[in-house]
Amino acid sequence: MLLPVSPALGGVLAVLLVSAAAVAAWASLGRSREIAVAGVRAAAQLAAVSLLIGWVVRSPGPLLGCLLLMFVAAVRTAGRRITPNRTWWWAALPIAAGVVPVVVALLLTGLLPLRGIALIPVTGILIGGALTATVLGGRRALDELGSRRGEVEAGMALGLPDRDARLEIARPAASDALLPGLDQTRTVGLVTLPGAFVGMLLGGASPVEAGAVQLFVLVALMAVQAVAVALVLELIARGVLHRE
Repeated sequence: MLLPVSPALGGVLAVLLVSAAAVAAWASLGRSREIAVAGVRAAAQLAAVSLLIGWVVRSPGPLLGCLLLMFVAAVRTAGRRITPNRTWWWAALPIAAGVVPVVVALLLTGLLPLRGIALIPVTGILIGGALTATVLGGRRALDELGSRRGEVEAGMALGLPDRDARLEIARPAASDALLPGLDQTRTVGLVTLPGAFVGMLLGGASPVEAGAVQLFVLVALMAVQAVAVALVLELIARGVLHRE
C-alpha cells in the first residue's frame, strides 16, 4: 500500500491544505478560501465515492446514474467558471462532444470493457480533461474579447462577419488551454510518472502494460481537449456562450 489510511495521513493532509490556503492568502492570490473549501469538499466526496463505488459498479442503473452525475457536475462547474449568466449550460456541448465519441469507440472496439470498475475511472479522467480544457479555453477567449473589444469592432467595420471577427481575436488565447495537456504528454516519463502509470504498477501490472495504459490516457485526453476547446471557441465566437 502506497499510503496507509491512518490518523497520520489525515494530519499531513490537513497541514498541506492549511499551508496551501495560507500561502495563497499571504501572496494575496484571492483564492485561499476556495482552496480550503475545495480540499474539504474533495475529502467528503471521495469518502462518499469510496463507500458507494462497490455497489455502483455491480448494477447498470447506478452505474449510468454515476456517469450522468459526473457529467452534470462537470458541466455546471465548467459553465459557471466561464460565465455567471444562463448560457453556462452550453458548456455541456464541448464536454460531451469530446468525451462521448472516445468512450463509444473504446467500447465498440473492446478496448474498454463494459464494466463499472473500468468505465467509471476512464470516463472520469476524460470528463475531467474536457472540463479543464473547456474552462481554460472559454475563460481565456472571453477575457480576450473583453479586453480587445475595439479590435473586434474594427474587424466588423472592415466587413468581417461577427463570428470571424471574434475568432481572429479569441482563437490564439483559447488555444493556450491545450498547453497543459501538451506539456504533460511531452514530459511524461522525463519529469513525471502520471497517476494511471503508477496506479497500474501498484495494481500488479508490468511496466510495459502500465506504459501502454498511460499512453492511451494521454493521447485520448489530447483528442478530448482539442474537441472541447474547438467547440467552446465556436460557441463563444457565435455569441451563444457569453458574458453580459
